[in-house]
Amino acid sequence: MVESRLTLPTLPLKNVVVFPQIVQHLAVGRRRSLAALAAAAEGKRELIAVAQLDASLEDPVFSDLHPVGTVVEIKRIEQHDKGAQVIVQGTGRVRLIEPDPSVTDYLMLSAEPLPDLVMPAAGPDETGETAAVHALLRENLRRAQQIARLMDSENGAQIYQQLIGGISDPVVQMYRIANLADLSVSRQQEVLAAEDVAALMRVILDILTHEQQVAEVRRQIAEQAREDMEAQQREHVLRQQKRAIEHALGESDEDEDIAELKAELKDANLPEPVQKEVDRELNRLGRMSSNAADYQVSRAYLELIAELPWHERTEDQLDLRHAQQVLDEDHYGLEDVKERILDALAVMQLNPEAKAPILCFVGPPGVGKTSLGQSIARAMGRKFERLSLGGLHDEAELRGHRRTYIGAMPGRILQAIRRAGVTNPILMLDEIDKLGRDFRGDPAAALMEILDPAQNQEFRDNYLNLPFDLSRVLFITTANTLEGIPRPLLDRMEVLELSGYSDLEKQAIARQYLIPRQQQQTGLRVDQLVISDAALHHMIRAFTREAGVRELERVIGRVARKRARQVVDSTAPVTAPIEPADLSALLGPEKFKPDQEHPPAKPGVAAGLAWTEAGGDVLYVEATLTPKDEKVTLTGHLGQVMQESARAARSHLWSAAEHLGLDRGKIEENGVHIHVPAGAVPKDGPSAGVTMATALYSAYTNRPVPDDLAMTGELTLSGLVLPVGGIKEKLLAAHRAGKRRVIVPADNESDLGKLPETVRRDLNVILVRTIEDVLAVAFPADA
Repeated sequence: MVESRLTLPTLPLKNVVVFPQIVQHLAVGRRRSLAALAAAAEGKRELIAVAQLDASLEDPVFSDLHPVGTVVEIKRIEQHDKGAQVIVQGTGRVRLIEPDPSVTDYLMLSAEPLPDLVMPAAGPDETGETAAVHALLRENLRRAQQIARLMDSENGAQIYQQLIGGISDPVVQMYRIANLADLSVSRQQEVLAAEDVAALMRVILDILTHEQQVAEVRRQIAEQAREDMEAQQREHVLRQQKRAIEHALGESDEDEDIAELKAELKDANLPEPVQKEVDRELNRLGRMSSNAADYQVSRAYLELIAELPWHERTEDQLDLRHAQQVLDEDHYGLEDVKERILDALAVMQLNPEAKAPILCFVGPPGVGKTSLGQSIARAMGRKFERLSLGGLHDEAELRGHRRTYIGAMPGRILQAIRRAGVTNPILMLDEIDKLGRDFRGDPAAALMEILDPAQNQEFRDNYLNLPFDLSRVLFITTANTLEGIPRPLLDRMEVLELSGYSDLEKQAIARQYLIPRQQQQTGLRVDQLVISDAALHHMIRAFTREAGVRELERVIGRVARKRARQVVDSTAPVTAPIEPADLSALLGPEKFKPDQEHPPAKPGVAAGLAWTEAGGDVLYVEATLTPKDEKVTLTGHLGQVMQESARAARSHLWSAAEHLGLDRGKIEENGVHIHVPAGAVPKDGPSAGVTMATALYSAYTNRPVPDDLAMTGELTLSGLVLPVGGIKEKLLAAHRAGKRRVIVPADNESDLGKLPETVRRDLNVILVRTIEDVLAVAFPADA
């Protein structure tokens, strides 16, 4: 007889299901669970153990539990600091009905006992269902024995007998199998809630089938691993025996691939120190199994040595006429740079062993620095390789990684030499001013050895760890500015400045290089892409604002693509020249307004000249007086040096007020506010000193500065005008803006020779030494 209903303390379980007649160890730590355990220990020592639907819940209620649980008898309780360890044994299954609301410290549930599953007796009068149940039982026990043998071929039978075979009740045997298997809670609940013996047998058969497949796969994996290990050990022993036999017979013990590698290394004609290291590495490689982890590392190292050009070199073509022709074909202008390159070639022709200079091309983007290096390689007949150093932070990118690291490889310098295949290529190190540094090292420090002719004869890459001669390499570096290059590194290079192009030079470059290249790329005929001089000039002024011609080529490319579409869409020939009026339809609205459209100057406004990485620009400085104030207010995103220039300009005007014809009282009673438009753009540098002083003088005297006048120069506190840089770019910007007179420091007179003839003809350059000279030009009535 089964009791109709019982009420017992309930123990919710995480990821555990207790089966009838099975002993289970439980860890109890939650407060309400410990209270339920204590209540059961004081009573009949019985509990309802039931699994939670969600194991993550810390305080489950009745609805969070599986509907079927197990009544367990407490066999032993061991208390400890974090809770208790309990040994229980299941006595029977129950179906949960409802909680007891009168108990709040723990779960007290009412449950309906479920009948125990009993194996039907076998005999002559058994039904077909009984026979099926017994057949399922035999199959389950057979599979359980097979699984035990798969897990342990020697002791499998003994393990089966200890865990399952010693149990007499077939139903308990099935529960024990479910308890031993690695099952999910839902699968264990399926076993516990089986309605009859036949359903239980079928569930267990499904579980055993899966477990047998898993055990078989595990056995195959273990056997494969054991066979692989035995094969490696056998190969190692056989190799040792083979070497001993061949050594005794005096025969070679080389494998075919090692013999091929040795032949390549022999053909490389290695230097003596390198050959010693190669011999040692070859002996080490010969003792290793091809399956060893270090085998491929050692082989890749030897292959690098074999591939490096230890003696191969190209014969230099030092014909100066040919070099001049190549440089002129590839680049317009740049006469100073071309002259310096030809000088170097002449020295190399007279003394082939002379150390080649390390050239550093400095200039704005798009002026042809990188392509100039390619032209030098073509003129000399050398191989050319380019390395971009922009944003490089890791020193190992140049020197290589040590072979002890996984995935180690040689540095970029050695990789470029290997790609070139000769010891005397031209290596262009692009964007050297944009090198970074962090905890991984300083790439600029590594470059100091690489670029030093006195040290790079025995350059050691960390990966190669052997001396390699870089003295025959012609290094060329490029930078937009010298500010980011460390001084010790700069001392090792000869700086050649590439200035920006004037509008006329840009037009000539477009006619000679850019338009033919875009015409060829778009497939247009020469007569289908005709751009008038006026249209080309308007494109330069209204659609580009740069020192080089990179953006200009992109604009011409857009025009060429639009014209190509017109050719495809039109049935009539399209050969009309492109005029300025056509550009708005082809390129859209103008990006830049001409600088001549700046409004007429008012008192307190002066036009200065600035240098940027994109070339020169006109910078207007505005000054106004602030009554009853002594402060100097500076706005426009000015840097520290520019702010100091403004304060120095005001201090000098204040101290020399009588000499300059200014009202000292007006200076003392009024503060000044200096603003430089384009406030979102950072600005810095000392070259705006004379412009700020002129703007302040204009504000104090209430007289405007002439519209056609621009100026540049650093102003000292004593009124001297010091030289500044970027004169060519600044004067080109003044010319583009329509200025007719430009004030320049007298010490910059030598820079005027770099100006194009048309610019020198149009501009009246006035050389000054003091602020009095500047004010005499800007305000001739006060001179």
